[in-house]
Amino acid sequence: MEKFTTLTGVAAPLPLINIDTDMIIPKDYLKTIKRTGLGKGLFAEMRFNEDGSENPDFVLNKPAYRNASIIVAGDNFGCGSSREHAPWALLDYGIRCVISTSFADIFYNNCFNNGILPIRVSKEDLDKLFDDADRGANSRLTVDLEAQEIRGPDGGTVHFDIDPARKEKLLSGLDDIGLTLVKAPNIEAFEKTTEAVRPWA
Repeated sequence: MEKFTTLTGVAAPLPLINIDTDMIIPKDYLKTIKRTGLGKGLFAEMRFNEDGSENPDFVLNKPAYRNASIIVAGDNFGCGSSREHAPWALLDYGIRCVISTSFADIFYNNCFNNGILPIRVSKEDLDKLFDDADRGANSRLTVDLEAQEIRGPDGGTVHFDIDPARKEKLLSGLDDIGLTLVKAPNIEAFEKTTEAVRPWA
């Protein structure tokens, strides 16, 4: 998993509430268990018209936001089913950070295991960030995980809270399996000691 330290990039505004996982990645794309290639299906029902052409009104199809790496979204982002394909699709598209006032718990947890930083902020701070994100090509934010700060294009700063253990996972680039493998020498030593003391076990 790629480390997350500091991210500077274009922030796309998505001021909708209750963006569920089916909106993030429609069910038609759930036939694969691969983490790659799902970016093409990200927000597919909003990004594309029925004939497959791009919807020019959708934010990620606008020239200024095509290379967005941050999404600023309304309340309750990632609600609905627990599909892990949702963070996979975001990451494959190039989104490394989602900022909202609230997230569905399962989606929130899945983000940390896939190298995406979900940030909870107050309604007042979200409004400021929407204002920053509405600036088109000038909508660049810097997300500093170590300092727990979001810095806007005009120098404004928003502080955010994060669980220390989750913060360390992202800074180290480790998911739950990676964290376990770091302790592999201790696990092997314990197993050898246990085998010697309790050979019948």
